[in-house]
Amino acid sequence: MKIDLTETTSSKINAAMVQARRDVGTPAIGMVLTLVIVTDEENAYDALKSANDASHEHPSRILVVVKRISRSPRSRRDARLDAEVRVGADSGSGETVVLRLHGELVDHAQSVVLPLLLPDAPVVVWWPDASPADLAGDPLGALGQRRITDTYSSEDPIGKLGKRAAAYAPGDTDLSWTRITPWRSMLAAALDQQSYSVGSASVEGEADNPSCELLAMWLADRLQVPVKRTVSEGPGLTAVRLETEGGEIVLDRADGALATLCMPGQPDRAVALKRRDTAELLAEELRRLDPDNTYESALKFGVAKLAAHPRGTAGDGAAAPGGAPAAEGGAPAGKAAAPKPAKKASAK
Repeated sequence: MKIDLTETTSSKINAAMVQARRDVGTPAIGMVLTLVIVTDEENAYDALKSANDASHEHPSRILVVVKRISRSPRSRRDARLDAEVRVGADSGSGETVVLRLHGELVDHAQSVVLPLLLPDAPVVVWWPDASPADLAGDPLGALGQRRITDTYSSEDPIGKLGKRAAAYAPGDTDLSWTRITPWRSMLAAALDQQSYSVGSASVEGEADNPSCELLAMWLADRLQVPVKRTVSEGPGLTAVRLETEGGEIVLDRADGALATLCMPGQPDRAVALKRRDTAELLAEELRRLDPDNTYESALKFGVAKLAAHPRGTAGDGAAAPGGAPAAEGGAPAGKAAAPKPAKKASAK
Protein backbone atom coordinates (compact mmCIF):
# COMPACT_ATOMS: atom_id res chain seq x y z
CA MET A 1 0.00 0.00 0.00
CA LYS A 2 1.33 3.43 -0.97
CA ILE A 3 0.17 6.86 0.17
CA ASP A 4 1.49 10.05 -1.46
CA LEU A 5 1.57 13.23 0.64
CA THR A 6 2.39 16.65 -0.84
CA GLU A 7 3.40 19.70 1.21
CA THR A 8 2.95 17.70 4.36
CA THR A 9 4.28 17.59 7.92
CA SER A 10 5.74 14.94 10.22
CA SER A 11 2.52 14.66 12.21
CA LYS A 12 0.48 14.02 9.05
CA ILE A 13 3.00 11.36 7.99
CA ASN A 14 2.66 9.62 11.37
CA ALA A 15 -1.12 9.67 11.04
CA ALA A 16 -0.91 8.25 7.52
CA MET A 17 1.29 5.36 8.73
CA VAL A 18 -1.16 4.47 11.50
CA GLN A 19 -4.08 4.53 9.05
CA ALA A 20 -2.16 2.51 6.46
CA ARG A 21 -1.35 -0.22 9.01
CA ARG A 22 -5.01 -0.45 9.93
CA ASP A 23 -6.07 -0.62 6.29
CA VAL A 24 -3.76 -3.56 5.55
CA GLY A 25 -4.72 -5.29 8.80
CA THR A 26 -1.40 -5.05 10.63
CA PRO A 27 -1.84 -2.51 13.45
CA ALA A 28 0.93 -4.04 15.59
CA ILE A 29 4.30 -2.48 14.91
CA GLY A 30 6.79 -5.27 15.82
CA MET A 31 9.84 -3.51 14.35
CA VAL A 32 13.26 -3.63 16.00
CA LEU A 33 14.96 -0.44 14.79
CA THR A 34 14.73 2.68 12.65
CA LEU A 35 16.99 2.80 9.61
CA VAL A 36 17.57 6.32 8.27
CA ILE A 37 18.97 6.40 4.71
CA VAL A 38 20.48 9.71 3.60
CA THR A 39 20.90 9.81 -0.17
CA ASP A 40 19.98 11.63 -3.38
CA GLU A 41 17.34 10.92 -6.00
CA GLU A 42 19.79 9.06 -8.24
CA ASN A 43 20.78 6.47 -5.63
CA ALA A 44 17.54 6.27 -3.65
CA TYR A 45 16.05 3.31 -5.55
CA ASP A 46 19.06 1.00 -5.14
CA ALA A 47 19.54 1.97 -1.48
CA LEU A 48 15.87 1.36 -0.67
CA LYS A 49 15.88 -2.00 -2.44
CA SER A 50 18.89 -3.14 -0.39
CA ALA A 51 17.27 -1.89 2.83
CA ASN A 52 14.00 -3.70 2.05
CA ASP A 53 15.90 -6.95 1.44
CA ALA A 54 17.79 -6.52 4.72
CA SER A 55 14.52 -5.83 6.55
CA HIS A 56 13.45 -9.46 6.09
CA GLU A 57 16.08 -10.26 8.72
CA HIS A 58 15.67 -7.00 10.67
CA PRO A 59 12.09 -5.64 10.51
CA SER A 60 12.60 -1.88 10.45
CA ARG A 61 10.99 1.47 9.92
CA ILE A 62 12.95 2.80 6.96
CA LEU A 63 13.15 6.57 6.54
CA VAL A 64 14.68 7.63 3.23
CA VAL A 65 15.85 11.26 3.33
CA VAL A 66 16.18 12.65 -0.19
CA LYS A 67 17.50 16.21 -0.29
CA ARG A 68 16.26 17.99 -3.40
CA ILE A 69 18.64 20.85 -4.17
CA SER A 70 16.75 23.82 -5.60
CA ARG A 71 18.18 25.73 -8.54
CA SER A 72 16.55 29.14 -8.29
CA PRO A 73 16.95 31.54 -5.32
CA ARG A 74 13.18 31.71 -4.84
CA SER A 75 12.71 27.92 -4.67
CA ARG A 76 15.62 27.65 -2.26
CA ARG A 77 13.69 29.87 0.17
CA ASP A 78 10.50 27.83 -0.07
CA ALA A 79 10.60 24.96 2.41
CA ARG A 80 8.45 22.00 1.40
CA LEU A 81 8.16 18.38 2.46
CA ASP A 82 6.74 15.68 0.20
CA ALA A 83 6.42 12.10 1.42
CA GLU A 84 5.54 8.64 0.21
CA VAL A 85 4.35 6.13 2.82
CA ARG A 86 4.67 2.43 2.03
CA VAL A 87 3.22 -0.34 4.19
CA GLY A 88 2.76 -4.05 3.55
CA ALA A 89 4.17 -5.80 0.50
CA ASP A 90 5.64 -2.53 -0.82
CA SER A 91 7.96 -2.07 2.17
CA GLY A 92 9.67 -5.38 2.91
CA SER A 93 8.82 -6.67 6.38
CA GLY A 94 8.50 -3.24 7.99
CA GLU A 95 7.30 0.13 6.80
CA THR A 96 8.93 2.77 4.63
CA VAL A 97 8.66 6.54 4.35
CA VAL A 98 10.40 8.37 1.50
CA LEU A 99 10.94 12.00 2.51
CA ARG A 100 11.74 14.56 -0.17
CA LEU A 101 13.01 17.81 1.30
CA HIS A 102 12.93 21.05 -0.68
CA GLY A 103 14.31 24.53 -0.09
CA GLU A 104 15.49 25.58 3.34
CA LEU A 105 14.21 22.31 4.83
CA VAL A 106 17.23 20.55 3.31
CA ASP A 107 19.39 22.05 6.07
CA HIS A 108 17.02 20.94 8.82
CA ALA A 109 16.40 17.30 7.95
CA GLN A 110 16.77 16.21 11.58
CA SER A 111 13.67 18.21 12.56
CA VAL A 112 11.64 16.17 10.06
CA VAL A 113 13.14 12.79 10.96
CA LEU A 114 13.07 13.06 14.75
CA PRO A 115 9.24 12.82 15.18
CA LEU A 116 9.18 9.76 12.87
CA LEU A 117 11.66 7.60 14.82
CA LEU A 118 10.33 4.49 16.53
CA PRO A 119 10.07 5.10 20.29
CA ASP A 120 12.51 3.18 22.50
CA ALA A 121 14.20 1.54 19.51
CA PRO A 122 17.78 1.94 18.25
CA VAL A 123 18.49 4.19 15.28
CA VAL A 124 20.95 3.38 12.48
CA VAL A 125 21.92 6.04 9.94
CA TRP A 126 23.27 4.91 6.56
CA TRP A 127 24.89 7.03 3.83
CA PRO A 128 25.08 4.73 0.75
CA ASP A 129 26.99 7.31 -1.32
CA ALA A 130 28.17 10.79 -0.23
CA SER A 131 28.63 11.23 3.51
CA PRO A 132 29.69 14.08 5.83
CA ALA A 133 33.25 14.30 7.11
CA ASP A 134 32.19 14.03 10.76
CA LEU A 135 29.45 11.40 11.04
CA ALA A 136 28.75 11.78 14.75
CA GLY A 137 28.75 15.58 14.44
CA ASP A 138 26.23 15.58 11.61
CA PRO A 139 22.68 16.48 12.79
CA LEU A 140 21.25 13.27 11.31
CA GLY A 141 24.24 11.16 12.35
CA ALA A 142 23.83 12.36 15.94
CA LEU A 143 20.45 10.59 16.05
CA GLY A 144 21.99 7.15 15.48
CA GLN A 145 23.66 4.58 17.70
CA ARG A 146 25.34 3.23 14.57
CA ARG A 147 26.47 5.19 11.51
CA ILE A 148 27.24 3.29 8.29
CA THR A 149 29.11 4.60 5.25
CA ASP A 150 30.65 3.05 2.14
CA THR A 151 34.01 4.54 1.14
CA TYR A 152 34.03 2.36 -1.97
CA SER A 153 31.44 4.68 -3.55
CA SER A 154 33.49 7.85 -3.02
CA GLU A 155 35.71 9.49 -5.63
CA ASP A 156 38.84 9.00 -3.51
CA PRO A 157 38.25 5.83 -1.46
CA ILE A 158 41.75 5.65 0.03
CA GLY A 159 41.80 9.31 1.02
CA LYS A 160 38.34 8.87 2.53
CA LEU A 161 39.71 6.24 4.93
CA GLY A 162 42.03 8.86 6.41
CA LYS A 163 39.11 11.22 6.97
CA ARG A 164 37.09 8.43 8.55
CA ALA A 165 39.92 7.74 11.01
CA ALA A 166 40.42 11.41 11.86
CA ALA A 167 36.74 11.90 12.75
CA TYR A 168 36.04 8.41 14.10
CA ALA A 169 33.49 8.10 16.92
CA PRO A 170 32.23 4.90 18.59
CA GLY A 171 29.41 3.55 16.45
CA ASP A 172 30.97 4.44 13.09
CA THR A 173 31.50 1.64 10.58
CA ASP A 174 31.92 1.16 6.85
CA LEU A 175 30.69 -1.44 4.37
CA SER A 176 34.23 -1.71 3.00
CA TRP A 177 35.13 -3.24 6.38
CA THR A 178 32.07 -5.51 6.32
CA ARG A 179 33.15 -6.91 2.94
CA ILE A 180 36.27 -8.48 4.45
CA THR A 181 34.55 -10.28 7.36
CA PRO A 182 34.73 -13.70 5.63
CA TRP A 183 38.40 -13.10 4.75
CA ARG A 184 39.28 -12.23 8.34
CA SER A 185 37.42 -15.25 9.68
CA MET A 186 39.09 -17.61 7.20
CA LEU A 187 42.60 -16.28 7.86
CA ALA A 188 42.18 -16.41 11.64
CA ALA A 189 40.87 -19.99 11.42
CA ALA A 190 43.82 -20.99 9.22
CA LEU A 191 46.35 -19.58 11.68
CA ASP A 192 44.63 -21.30 14.57
CA GLN A 193 45.66 -24.59 12.92
CA GLN A 194 49.33 -23.57 12.66
CA SER A 195 51.97 -23.55 15.37
CA TYR A 196 54.30 -21.28 13.36
CA SER A 197 54.60 -17.52 13.70
CA VAL A 198 53.94 -15.18 10.79
CA GLY A 199 56.93 -13.13 9.64
CA SER A 200 55.33 -11.03 6.89
CA ALA A 201 52.18 -10.79 4.79
CA SER A 202 50.93 -9.42 1.50
CA VAL A 203 47.47 -8.40 0.28
CA GLU A 204 46.58 -8.43 -3.42
CA GLY A 205 43.62 -6.61 -4.91
CA GLU A 206 42.33 -3.81 -7.10
CA ALA A 207 43.79 -0.34 -6.92
CA ASP A 208 41.71 2.17 -4.94
CA ASN A 209 39.86 -0.60 -3.14
CA PRO A 210 39.41 0.38 0.52
CA SER A 211 38.62 -3.20 1.57
CA CYS A 212 42.13 -4.26 0.52
CA GLU A 213 43.67 -1.44 2.52
CA LEU A 214 41.59 -2.23 5.59
CA LEU A 215 42.54 -5.90 5.46
CA ALA A 216 46.23 -4.95 5.20
CA MET A 217 45.88 -2.61 8.17
CA TRP A 218 44.08 -5.29 10.18
CA LEU A 219 46.83 -7.84 9.52
CA ALA A 220 49.56 -5.36 10.41
CA ASP A 221 47.74 -4.29 13.55
CA ARG A 222 46.97 -7.80 14.79
CA LEU A 223 50.17 -9.58 13.76
CA GLN A 224 52.62 -6.69 14.18
CA VAL A 225 54.51 -7.70 11.02
CA PRO A 226 55.27 -5.87 7.74
CA VAL A 227 52.40 -6.11 5.25
CA LYS A 228 52.88 -5.43 1.54
CA ARG A 229 50.00 -4.20 -0.60
CA THR A 230 50.15 -5.39 -4.24
CA VAL A 231 47.81 -4.20 -6.99
CA SER A 232 46.09 -6.87 -9.10
CA GLU A 233 43.45 -6.84 -11.82
CA GLY A 234 40.69 -7.85 -9.39
CA PRO A 235 37.82 -8.25 -9.06
CA GLY A 236 38.07 -6.70 -5.61
CA LEU A 237 40.32 -8.48 -3.13
CA THR A 238 42.05 -11.40 -4.83
CA ALA A 239 44.66 -12.97 -2.50
CA VAL A 240 46.36 -12.86 0.89
CA ARG A 241 49.73 -14.50 1.54
CA LEU A 242 51.19 -15.12 4.99
CA GLU A 243 54.84 -16.13 5.29
CA THR A 244 55.46 -18.48 8.22
CA GLU A 245 58.42 -20.51 9.40
CA GLY A 246 56.72 -23.66 8.15
CA GLY A 247 55.78 -22.32 4.71
CA GLU A 248 53.37 -19.97 3.01
CA ILE A 249 49.64 -19.77 3.79
CA VAL A 250 47.71 -18.53 0.76
CA LEU A 251 44.05 -17.61 0.42
CA ASP A 252 43.53 -16.97 -3.29
CA ARG A 253 40.25 -15.86 -4.89
CA ALA A 254 40.78 -15.13 -8.57
CA ASP A 255 37.17 -15.12 -9.81
CA GLY A 256 35.33 -13.31 -7.01
CA ALA A 257 33.33 -16.40 -6.00
CA LEU A 258 35.42 -19.44 -5.06
CA ALA A 259 38.74 -19.28 -3.21
CA THR A 260 41.54 -21.78 -2.65
CA LEU A 261 43.18 -22.13 0.76
CA CYS A 262 46.73 -23.50 0.69
CA MET A 263 48.43 -24.42 3.96
CA PRO A 264 51.79 -26.14 4.65
CA GLY A 265 51.44 -29.90 5.11
CA GLN A 266 47.77 -29.96 4.09
CA PRO A 267 46.00 -30.51 0.76
CA ASP A 268 44.58 -27.46 -0.99
CA ARG A 269 40.92 -26.90 -0.30
CA ALA A 270 38.20 -24.89 -2.03
CA VAL A 271 36.23 -22.45 0.13
CA ALA A 272 33.17 -20.35 -0.69
CA LEU A 273 34.15 -16.68 -0.62
CA LYS A 274 31.75 -14.95 -2.99
CA ARG A 275 31.41 -11.20 -3.26
CA ARG A 276 28.29 -10.18 -1.35
CA ASP A 277 25.70 -7.62 -2.41
CA THR A 278 24.80 -4.51 -0.43
CA ALA A 279 21.72 -6.05 1.18
CA GLU A 280 23.82 -8.85 2.73
CA LEU A 281 26.42 -6.37 3.98
CA LEU A 282 23.75 -4.12 5.49
CA ALA A 283 22.04 -7.06 7.19
CA GLU A 284 25.35 -8.05 8.80
CA GLU A 285 25.91 -4.54 10.16
CA LEU A 286 22.41 -4.39 11.62
CA ARG A 287 23.11 -7.53 13.70
CA ARG A 288 25.34 -5.58 16.07
CA LEU A 289 24.71 -2.12 17.46
CA ASP A 290 27.71 -1.85 19.79
CA PRO A 291 30.95 -0.08 18.74
CA ASP A 292 33.32 -2.15 16.60
CA ASN A 293 36.65 -1.81 18.40
CA THR A 294 38.48 -4.03 15.91
CA TYR A 295 37.46 -1.76 13.05
CA GLU A 296 38.58 1.29 15.00
CA SER A 297 41.98 -0.23 15.73
CA ALA A 298 42.57 -1.30 12.13
CA LEU A 299 41.36 2.01 10.69
CA LYS A 300 43.58 4.12 12.92
CA PHE A 301 46.63 1.89 12.51
CA GLY A 302 47.26 2.70 8.85
CA VAL A 303 45.90 6.20 8.43
CA ALA A 304 49.26 7.93 8.80
CA LYS A 305 50.68 5.66 6.09
CA LEU A 306 47.91 6.04 3.52
CA ALA A 307 49.75 8.60 1.41
CA ALA A 308 53.30 7.74 2.47
CA HIS A 309 54.21 5.64 -0.57
CA PRO A 310 53.62 5.88 -4.34
CA ARG A 311 51.03 3.53 -5.79
CA GLY A 312 52.44 0.33 -7.23
CA THR A 313 51.38 -1.57 -10.32
CA ALA A 314 50.50 -5.20 -10.83
CA GLY A 315 53.99 -6.31 -11.72
CA ASP A 316 56.44 -4.21 -9.80
CA GLY A 317 55.58 -5.36 -6.28
CA ALA A 318 55.39 -1.78 -5.03
CA ALA A 319 53.13 -0.85 -2.18
CA ALA A 320 49.91 1.04 -2.66
CA PRO A 321 48.94 3.94 -0.42
CA GLY A 322 48.04 2.60 2.96
CA GLY A 323 49.19 -0.83 1.87
CA ALA A 324 52.58 -0.70 3.50
CA PRO A 325 51.68 -0.94 7.15
CA ALA A 326 54.63 -2.21 9.13
CA ALA A 327 55.12 -3.12 12.74
CA GLU A 328 55.23 -0.08 14.96
CA GLY A 329 58.62 1.51 14.56
CA GLY A 330 59.47 -0.77 11.62
CA ALA A 331 60.20 -0.05 7.97
CA PRO A 332 57.41 0.01 5.38
CA ALA A 333 56.74 -3.06 3.28
CA GLY A 334 58.87 -3.40 0.18
CA LYS A 335 62.06 -2.50 2.10
CA ALA A 336 64.27 -4.70 4.18
CA ALA A 337 63.22 -4.70 7.78
CA ALA A 338 63.82 -6.90 10.75
CA PRO A 339 60.32 -7.92 11.81
CA LYS A 340 59.39 -8.03 15.43
CA PRO A 341 58.46 -11.42 16.89
CA ALA A 342 55.17 -12.20 15.25
CA LYS A 343 51.98 -13.24 16.91
CA LYS A 344 49.19 -15.45 15.74
CA ALA A 345 46.14 -13.75 14.26
CA SER A 346 42.76 -13.52 15.85
CA ALA A 347 39.45 -12.45 14.37
CA LYS A 348 38.40 -10.99 17.72
